[in-house]
Amino acid sequence: MRNIRLLMSYDGTGYHGFQRQPEFHGPTVQGMIETIWKELVGEEMTVNTAGRTDTGVHAAGQVINFHTEARIPEDKIPKAFNSLLPRDIRILEAQTVPQDFHARFSTRWKRYDYFIDNRPIADVFNRLYTLHEPIPLQVNLMKRAARLLEGKHNFKAFSAAGGVSKTFVRMLYVCCIQEKEGLLRITCIGDGFLYNMVRIIAGTLISVGKGKIQAESIPDILLSEDRKRAGVTARASGLTLSHVHYGDESPFVVYPEFCPIEKNSNH
Repeated sequence: MRNIRLLMSYDGTGYHGFQRQPEFHGPTVQGMIETIWKELVGEEMTVNTAGRTDTGVHAAGQVINFHTEARIPEDKIPKAFNSLLPRDIRILEAQTVPQDFHARFSTRWKRYDYFIDNRPIADVFNRLYTLHEPIPLQVNLMKRAARLLEGKHNFKAFSAAGGVSKTFVRMLYVCCIQEKEGLLRITCIGDGFLYNMVRIIAGTLISVGKGKIQAESIPDILLSEDRKRAGVTARASGLTLSHVHYGDESPFVVYPEFCPIEKNSNH
């Protein structure tokens, strides 16, 4: 049995999330991958995933793994998959990895990006991948609030009901906002994320940008552990799983642009 790791991307618009669901819910990314593999090699298999993205959430750097007895060479696997997959799912790389590798449990950290179109009229071509917010946002206040979310905290106030996590403590290495010509990108890099955590962070920062939540109240919201104190859960379409990391490198080595001088000695 080989253990195969796949790097993949997908447009989540037409899928009922990543995780396999009963057929009446609609297609899922996992269901599509497992079905195509059976068509290719006649073998049933179950994939493990780094992140079970929700309905409508996208991925640019999702990672999955599965065990197989099929002998298809790893360099042929992406082309074989992509020949049968719908065009909104692509396998980017395939690699044989050690037997104990697990896409979820071997993860060291992940990067998510949330995109906001803050122009009065939405860009037609980005409408499936951004949240359109026509009200001008006070981005400087949002940036201040984002920085207060960085660090090791109990993020229970930023977790939706329905998650399975037993602890709410997570390390958020990066939470920052970049703006260019009315397009905002909220980048969150952490050692793990709770159910809907990034979308709730995005919704909270948008509320800060509208003046509905004070940036300085972020520490109190964290300490309260009260979901009602944080903002609404932002729409799924703005969220993309950008990168999953398995090596020992810190996020600031992989993404030095997020490493302020004062953090060099801490991470």
